[in-house]
Amino acid sequence: MEAFWLSTAVIFIAELGDKSQLMAMTFAARYRARDVLIGITLATAIVHLASVGIGWWIGDAFANYQGAIAIVAGIAFLGFALWTLRGDELTDEEAAKARNSTGRAIVAVGVAFFLAELGDKTMLATITLATREGWLGTWIGSTLGMVAADALAIVVGAVLGRKLPEKVITYGAAALFALFGLILILEGAGVL
Repeated sequence: MEAFWLSTAVIFIAELGDKSQLMAMTFAARYRARDVLIGITLATAIVHLASVGIGWWIGDAFANYQGAIAIVAGIAFLGFALWTLRGDELTDEEAAKARNSTGRAIVAVGVAFFLAELGDKTMLATITLATREGWLGTWIGSTLGMVAADALAIVVGAVLGRKLPEKVITYGAAALFALFGLILILEGAGVL
């Protein structure tokens, strides 16, 4: 359960202000919210299953080096904090593709999200979490965290018609990533 709750929180935070949320809002303007959420959920489940597989393999292969893995994971989380501060925007081309997607909504959304998430910080964060946590809890939690954050974007976009306060979200998410990173580094060094 710890892996589930931790990965849900971390990935939810990582997804705030991410281009995936902007894609979700764009798709929701064209398709039914239910179809957008189904497409996001399927794509996320597949990407995060691969991510936890990679993370589990790394954690298992280097089981004797858990302290070093914790330090590397902590450094990665500090990198995610900087990545969050840098920002992530949906380009005009990506927005146009989302608006002009043809075919079935679930397939269009699913393929777009699958491709957008490959190599994204949420995929890398899921890999990092899976090196130390149980794969099943991490997979389910990271998938839920991402879908919840994207569902929030759809609701906010539909109900309020405007974005969440971007600076507050950006700084808050970066601070939480930095905090997780520092905790992991201290654990790996044997301080905690």
